Amino acid sequence: MPGQTPSQTVGPFFSEALTPAEAGAGAPGWCLAAEDAPGAAICIRGMLLDGAGDPVCDGMVEIWQADAEGRFPDGTGSFPGFGRSATDEAGEFRFRTIKPGPVSPGSAPHISAAVFARGMLNHAFTRIYFSDESAANARDAVLLAVEPERRETLIAHKEKDGAEPAYRFTIRLQGEAETVFFDA
Repeated sequence: MPGQTPSQTVGPFFSEALTPAEAGAGAPGWCLAAEDAPGAAICIRGMLLDGAGDPVCDGMVEIWQADAEGRFPDGTGSFPGFGRSATDEAGEFRFRTIKPGPVSPGSAPHISAAVFARGMLNHAFTRIYFSDESAANARDAVLLAVEPERRETLIAHKEKDGAEPAYRFTIRLQGEAETVFFDA
């Protein structure tokens, strides 16, 4: 009986095939929230950093999330609940989306993310929680399962108030303050 096929490194091919700038219409993009999407529109801006703290300029971050009511979209409305953002030369990514509601009693609003980067055999899964949801974060079972000193790596920090709040989230692939990653 043949053995398992060995893993291959992922990328760098993201901007050429998987993000809308090069893939064309129909590819999931960084803007998940249409103007008529129900809920509060937010921006998430972040950086993808390697183990040395240098920007990863050829990576991709993929997110999927619940809507403002805590329900996962079926992909037919004005809010798909799924998007992708390639990182730029500075390792930055961005999303315009809806702030999600909690998906179950006791859970905190969060966004699930997958990270793809050069040299990775498998993509890495993490979550994005919100700094202005401290009461909900304090009782979220998944967040509480993370060592207290590492929980901060899962928190997106609010940068401004206004018509469209913005959050900053840094993903560190290795090293000091490495982001917490979860098994799929």
